[in-house]
Amino acid sequence: MTINEKIKALREVMQREGISAFITPSTDPHSGEYVPERWKSRRWISGFTGSAGIAVVTMDKAALWTDSRYFIAANEQLSGTEFVLMKEKIEGTPTQAEWLGSVLPKGAVVAVDGWVNTVDSVEELKNELQMYGLELRTDIDPYEELWTDRPGIPDGKVFIQELQFSGESATSKISRIREKLNGCGLLVSMLEEVAWTLNLRCNDVEYTPFLVSYLFITPDSATLYINNDKLTSEVKDYLRKENVGIRPYEAIAEDVAAYEIPIFAQTAKTNYTVFSAIKNPVKKDSPVGHLLMFKNEIEIRGYRSAMEKDGVAMVKWMKWTLDNVPKGGQTELSLAAKLEAFRAEQENFKGISFESIMGYAEHGAIVHYEPTEETDVPVKAEGLLLIDSGGQYLDGTTDITRTIPLGPLTLEMKRDYTLVLRGWIKLGSAVFPKGTCGTQLDAFAREAMWKHGINYLHGTGHGVGSFMSVHESIDLHQFRMQWRPTPLLPGMVITDEPGIYIEGSHGVRHENTMLVVEAMDGITFGPYYKFEHLTLCPVLTNAIIVEMMEKEEIEWFNNYQQTVYDRLAPRLDEEHKQWLYEVTRPI
Repeated sequence: MTINEKIKALREVMQREGISAFITPSTDPHSGEYVPERWKSRRWISGFTGSAGIAVVTMDKAALWTDSRYFIAANEQLSGTEFVLMKEKIEGTPTQAEWLGSVLPKGAVVAVDGWVNTVDSVEELKNELQMYGLELRTDIDPYEELWTDRPGIPDGKVFIQELQFSGESATSKISRIREKLNGCGLLVSMLEEVAWTLNLRCNDVEYTPFLVSYLFITPDSATLYINNDKLTSEVKDYLRKENVGIRPYEAIAEDVAAYEIPIFAQTAKTNYTVFSAIKNPVKKDSPVGHLLMFKNEIEIRGYRSAMEKDGVAMVKWMKWTLDNVPKGGQTELSLAAKLEAFRAEQENFKGISFESIMGYAEHGAIVHYEPTEETDVPVKAEGLLLIDSGGQYLDGTTDITRTIPLGPLTLEMKRDYTLVLRGWIKLGSAVFPKGTCGTQLDAFAREAMWKHGINYLHGTGHGVGSFMSVHESIDLHQFRMQWRPTPLLPGMVITDEPGIYIEGSHGVRHENTMLVVEAMDGITFGPYYKFEHLTLCPVLTNAIIVEMMEKEEIEWFNNYQQTVYDRLAPRLDEEHKQWLYEVTRPI
């Protein structure tokens, strides 16, 4: 069917159900960053392939909301369809509720699928619609009928994340979780929390080794809700030994409805349908998210191992890129593929942790740019190449950004390269007292560029998992201008990634993944903490304006570069060892 034919078919279902509008988000039942194919209904109904967007269809109109990352792509993909593009955060763009209030009569019924909308989003929408005299239904999924070749629930086989990598048994983790529940139950709906608690992994979700499932913990039981075909006999035996029961994935709503005890559920992440089934719900953040933020010694050792392997891959790629780009024939996509190939050579590599952001020249100024066959461009021996990428290893997840000077640069490019480097160093070398949160440190990364009238709008750092999500606990510990009160404490892993983006010209970003560690007791108001830089990869120095840097920044930078050489050289052959020696010489 064409997009307009799909819209027509949806309207037939809406008419039959007495619905005046249907809203399709980009989410799944577990509020994950990456959505399995089965729940990409918004893409199916609109043809728009971006990761963020909301489609709204009435009986005679259709509109799609998305953010500035996708304005150009959405305009192209929606062309020839009924969908009108609504540009989020642009003055004059209405919200979905405002738009529906202007095109629907009072008393009209708007519908969403309660399985793929969170409690908070449904309640907010319901309140907004009431202001316009509109009602909300949450009990219909028209795509189950319309999408005839709809993919099923992912059927990947689950495997065990062994204790040599996890460092703590599932039984121990469940016991620690119960200590936080005060005799109540807990619905665990976020896939990263299920995977961490049970030390299980799978390939159900792109880039993240998660299993589509729920976990329900009570004072005397723990039950995994998952399709039985996904479980091998080994995993079933493992769960039995860890005292975890198994129930069908679809049984979760029915089972939580049978419990009289209060059940904790976080409304920002739990889907409305399952939450509504709970007899005695308690709106409360999951304690699991707070527990998994703190990495144990085995996980920390794993990060260090994974970062050394990733550093080897990056060194090989950087040298290969600098050697081969001048010969011609390289593009953004070919360079991304080459980096993945170097990572695949490393022990325990399980895939990339997100689609590589390989932005050459002006593409580097698009913060979340991912090259496609349509946007791919040749990479020349001039200007800057921004590469933000990562790998999944059994012993850790990596996330690193480097900006590669490929040849002649403008003074502006060198200035921006140096300003970003200074911010990266200022934040990465910070020492701070207990109780400090990421928002209080965020300005360290921006101070140097602020003095030049330059800023960036994205956050400066996020959590990173241990063979989990590359964006972990992102509602908790972060570096960000917006207030995030979670204090930074030893055992937390977080990135340091300031950037400068000059539209139509270039982008610069430097990023390391760091571990919060103890620094000293402190004379007053201690203890004090600092960062151990887990990422091991050189920063190329031929774009640095050394005169712009402070003495302490130069000293810290040279020490970091020496650490990179000392840690990676034993893993390299003589050719790459010599190259690394040359690029890590003191500035």
